[in-house]
Amino acid sequence: MAFFVVTYTHPDTKRWNEHVAAHVDWLAERLDDGSLKASGPFLQTPLKSALLILTADSRQAAIDLIATDPFMSEGLITDCTVTEWDPIFGTYNSDSSMPTAG
Repeated sequence: MAFFVVTYTHPDTKRWNEHVAAHVDWLAERLDDGSLKASGPFLQTPLKSALLILTADSRQAAIDLIATDPFMSEGLITDCTVTEWDPIFGTYNSDSSMPTAG
């Protein structure tokens, strides 16, 4: 299972408010199934934006997972990046390409 860092922007505040509860439910489901490791908004940015750390079998699988986020399916995400990440240092080191004994 690979790690992916996802960043996105979702600037439409009115429609964002309409779908935020479904988005939060989606995040909770991803936590429950283990595919979401961490998520949260960026602070003090001109547009609403967020970061997610996901695990998936491939970049395409991560993209397919993000496609199920209500913010994405409702067309609220205007900019999205999905980048594979190797967590060599910190909490997820044991799942990295260079795990340390410990």
